[in-house]
Amino acid sequence: MIISRTPLRISFVGGGSDIQTYYNYKSGAVVSTAIDKYIYITVNKKFDDKIRASYSKTEIVDKISELNHELIRECLKIVGIKGGIEITSISDIPSEGTGLGSSSSYVVGLLNALYAYIGKYVNAERLAREACGIEIDILKKPIGKQDQYIAAYGGLQYIQFNSYGVYVDPIICKNETKLELEKRLLMFYTGLTRSANNILAVQTKNLESSEGKRKLMEKMVDLAKKTRKTLSRNSIDSFGELLHQNWILKKEMAQGVSSHEIDNWYKKAINAGATGGKILGAGGGGFLLFYAPTEKHKNIIKALSNLKPYTCRFEPQGSKIIFVN
Repeated sequence: MIISRTPLRISFVGGGSDIQTYYNYKSGAVVSTAIDKYIYITVNKKFDDKIRASYSKTEIVDKISELNHELIRECLKIVGIKGGIEITSISDIPSEGTGLGSSSSYVVGLLNALYAYIGKYVNAERLAREACGIEIDILKKPIGKQDQYIAAYGGLQYIQFNSYGVYVDPIICKNETKLELEKRLLMFYTGLTRSANNILAVQTKNLESSEGKRKLMEKMVDLAKKTRKTLSRNSIDSFGELLHQNWILKKEMAQGVSSHEIDNWYKKAINAGATGGKILGAGGGGFLLFYAPTEKHKNIIKALSNLKPYTCRFEPQGSKIIFVN
């Protein structure tokens, strides 16, 4: 039996510039961090030659091609396992439509577990690259590459994208700076779930056809650069404002990123003391993230009393094997 543990993530600024339509035009960049919320994948030998895959449903099939779960199907193909295996998964947080990169964390974690199952070590770069290949090249999902890389590498990272490749650079700052930033972040689960693919497909089309949208994305990339520089100087006082500027730009990228309900929650949080925030992921639902002085957190939680608050910590490690038997 093999068990992998792969972190979910928070994307702060620059999201969307990791989409090929944009970074083929101009280099993209994001600031993103892995968090201490995980997807666990268990891989075990099955007593017969069938494949058993258990997620929200359970499939038992004779051949890989018969699997309905496309991510499991393509991961098995890449690793070269044809049968006699059982795969299960558990997530710390609802894993669909929450904006925490769960789909890519799942693929990275499954690849890691499957390679370990056949006795092969695969590094973070390969896990991320192959996960991108499955989701973007094979399954044609209109997504970017930041989620796969942050899931594989972990940490607080400045990730750059261009037509030549992906470059992952840790943000160098004092540990005290990271701890203080963690304390000032507050997440709320909206209870709204959505398909990121639909919003991202519209955004991709907009980037292809509109010079104005590409200019907006350039500004978001500049915010990623500013955020990196700010954190590197061990200053976080402007972090909320950078989040806010990114959120204003993000809402202009595609219809459906926000809604009247989300805007209302955002306004209430700002009035209660938050200096900035955003919807995580593509938008439309999932988790709201806010930055605020810790003494304002109670006021914000009270103002958003109909939403469930969450706290999280940064996770320094990416996908890892936590059990081998």
